[in-house]
Amino acid sequence: MDRDAYLERLDASTTEPTDLFEHFEQRSVAGRTHHILTAARHGVERGTVVVEETDIIVRGYPSVPRTLVLDPGIPSFFEGDETVTIEEKLDGFNVRIADVGDHLAFTRSGYVCPYTTARARDRLPLADFFADHPDRTICAELIGPETPYTIHEYDDVDSHDFRVFDVRHRETGSPLPVDDRRALCEEYGFSQPQLFGREEPSDAVAAVRDAIADLDVAGREGVVLKSGDGDAMIKYTTASQHHDELAYAFSLPFDHGRDFVFSRIVRDAFQAAELDDDDRIRERAQDLGESILTPMVSTIRDVADSETVGERHTVRGDPDSIDALFDHLHDQSMTIELKSDRLEDGERVVEFVKVAESTRDRIQYYLAGGTRQE
Repeated sequence: MDRDAYLERLDASTTEPTDLFEHFEQRSVAGRTHHILTAARHGVERGTVVVEETDIIVRGYPSVPRTLVLDPGIPSFFEGDETVTIEEKLDGFNVRIADVGDHLAFTRSGYVCPYTTARARDRLPLADFFADHPDRTICAELIGPETPYTIHEYDDVDSHDFRVFDVRHRETGSPLPVDDRRALCEEYGFSQPQLFGREEPSDAVAAVRDAIADLDVAGREGVVLKSGDGDAMIKYTTASQHHDELAYAFSLPFDHGRDFVFSRIVRDAFQAAELDDDDRIRERAQDLGESILTPMVSTIRDVADSETVGERHTVRGDPDSIDALFDHLHDQSMTIELKSDRLEDGERVVEFVKVAESTRDRIQYYLAGGTRQE
C-alpha cells in the first residue's frame, strides 16, 4: 500500500502518512483488503475506506451540524441569496453503497454490513446505476420495522426499504447538487426523502417550523436543510424524536453515556424556548419526564423478573445473508439471544435481542443490595 500516494489522494491535513494511517483498521472483505478509518482524523471523515486490491477510496460521510434554534440559526448558516432545500430526515441506518469490485454497503464507521449489502442488491438497481456511474457513492437510509439496527414505523414500509438522500463522488466525497441528485434518483427509481420545498434562508425558518409541526404529530425524526450545491447542511429534529431517543436510552440506562442523554435534553430545551408557550412547555416537561422514568422502571422490573433486556429486532432475507448478519454482529462483540427463527414465503425471518449486558448486570447488582457511589 503506497501510503504517500493515498495521503495525497485523501487530501489530509498532515504531511506524514503515519499520522493518518496509524488510525486505520485492516479488514478482509470478499477476498480484498479494506483499510478503515473508524474516527475522523486530519481532515478525513470517519468511515473512509481504502480498498487495496482495486485501488479505490470510498470517502466517509461528513458529520452534519445541528442548529438548536431556527431563527437566527438557519439565516446565519446559509448565504443570504442561496436557495435552501428542505428534506425529511429519516430515522434509519445510514449506509454508503459503492462499487469497489463488488457492490457493498458500508456503515458510518466504514465496516461492510453483509445483511444491508444483500438487501441493497435485492432492492436497488445497483448494476444499472454503477454501470453508468462507477465513481459515485449512493448514500441511503435503511428504514422500517424489520432491520437489525434502527427500528421505526413508516406507513409505506411493511418490512424495510431504502431512501437515498445523497449521491457523492466516491473518492472526493463531493455531492451532486440537490436538484441533480433528485432527478438522478428518479431516473433509476430510487426512493428519496420527502421534499418540503426550496426557500431562501430567511423564508426557510417558517417552512421548517411548519414541517416540524407536521412531522412531530406523525412521530417522525426531523429535517435536513441543504444548500443547492449540497455542500452545506444542517439538521433539526422534532420533540417526539428527542423523547423517543431518551426513552430508548433510559430503557437501557447503563449502556448509554451521559453525553447521549444530555444532548437530547439540550435540543428539547432550546426548541421549547423558541417555539412553545408556557402551557406547551408544561406538556413537553411531562412528556420528557415520562420518556425518562417510565422505560427505566419497566427495565428494572424486567430484570427483577429475569426477563431479557436489550434491543429487539426482526430481520428477513435469504438464509445466507441472515447467517452473515449474525456473524457480523458477533464480530462486533454483541451478545445475541434468538427469540424465533422461521421461514415465510421462502425467506428466513428471525426475531432476536441484542442483550444489554451492562444494564442487566448493573440493575441485578443494585436489586441485590449493591451500593452506588455518587
